[in-house]
Amino acid sequence: MSDMDRAHVARSQLMYDASRKSAGVAYILLIFLGGFGAHRFYLGRIGSGAGMLALNVLGWITLIAGVGLVLLGIAWVWLFVDLFLVPGMARSYNMRLANDLTGGSPQTA
Repeated sequence: MSDMDRAHVARSQLMYDASRKSAGVAYILLIFLGGFGAHRFYLGRIGSGAGMLALNVLGWITLIAGVGLVLLGIAWVWLFVDLFLVPGMARSYNMRLANDLTGGSPQTA
């Protein structure tokens, strides 16, 4: 392996370490800011994070009309399901990141 290749691998590893996502951080976000979809935004799931945020906001706004309880119920079930999905979402994000940094080819030792 040439010095240039080693430098590229080292740079890619540094970028991966700086950008990778932690399931632990995602769980903390889910517990404290789950209704805002913060854990999904953190894990790069912008669309579903925005959907979760909208569902909660609309649920609270329409709570007086009775519709909000249904929307909030859906959001709470979604949050419960996410308790089990977070590790896979973090792993998926990190795999995509690694593939992007290595040009799509997995590195072998």
